[in-house]
Amino acid sequence: MRGAGAAVMLGAFCAAWSPPLAAQEPRPTDSGQPVESASGARESELARRSQNPVEDMVSIPVEENLDYGIGANDRAQSTLKIEPRIPAHVLPSWNIVTRTIIPIVYKPDAMATTGGSSGLGDVNPTFFVTQAHPGPVIWGVGPDVVLPTATQTSLGAGKWSVGPSVALVVKPRRWTLGFIASNVWSFAGQSGRSSVDKGSLQYFIHYNLANGWSVKTSPTMTAEWEKASGDVWTIPVGGGVAKVFALGKLAINASLAGYGYAAKPSDGPDWQLRCEASFLFP
Repeated sequence: MRGAGAAVMLGAFCAAWSPPLAAQEPRPTDSGQPVESASGARESELARRSQNPVEDMVSIPVEENLDYGIGANDRAQSTLKIEPRIPAHVLPSWNIVTRTIIPIVYKPDAMATTGGSSGLGDVNPTFFVTQAHPGPVIWGVGPDVVLPTATQTSLGAGKWSVGPSVALVVKPRRWTLGFIASNVWSFAGQSGRSSVDKGSLQYFIHYNLANGWSVKTSPTMTAEWEKASGDVWTIPVGGGVAKVFALGKLAINASLAGYGYAAKPSDGPDWQLRCEASFLFP
C-alpha cells in the first residue's frame, strides 16, 4: 500500500518537469528578464489559488506522508491523505468551504521488526465560513470534527471530537502566507479509550516563481495536551518545491518536500518525505 501510494505521488511530481501543453517559450524583455507565456501565467495563477485553503475552487489534494525512523527498529509508516476541498455558495456574500481529510494508514509495530496495522484512520471534516469576495486578508472560521472511523484500534482515537478552527491567508506580491489552527476535544466514543485534547497548527509559506513553480513549507505542528510532558509536541521543520502543470484539460499542483523534527514524542519518526498531487477544478 505505502509503496503504491508513494509511486503515484512521485510519478505525478516527475510529470511536472515536462513542459506545459501548448506552452510558448518565454519572451525576453528589454531588461533580459523572461516574461511568462499565456499557459505559464495560467499555471502561476492556479498555483496561487491552490495555496489558499478556503479558495472558491474545487480541489482534491492527494498527499502521501512517509515517516521513517519509528521506534528502536527504525520502522516506516505510510499515511495517504485524500483531502477534497469543496466550496458551497450559501449566500451572495458568504461561502462554506469543506475540507475533509480521509487517511489511509499503514502503522508499523514499533516494538518489532515486522508487522503492523493498515486501514482507514479517523476521518476529519472541517467547515469554514468565509467571505465570497475577500479583501487583502482572507479568513475562514468554523467547526473541526473528528469521526471515529478507524478500522483498527491502533489507527484512531476511538472518540468523537469537535472544536473550533480558523484559517488566515495573505498574499503580498509573490508570497502566500497563512495558517490553519484548531483544537478538538472528545465528547463521546469508546469508554475504554483516552480522552482527546489535541491542538493543531499548519502554517504555510509559499514563494511563487514563474510558470507555476514555487518553493514552500507547510508543516503541521500538533500538541496532544493529555500526554506526558515529553510527548506533547510534534514540530516538523523543512520544505520543498511545487509545480502546476497540465495533464490534458486537468490542472495538477504537484509537490515534493522533506521534514525533520525539532520536537517529537518518544516513539515518533526521525524524518518525513511528503509527496502531493492536488487536482484542481477552477
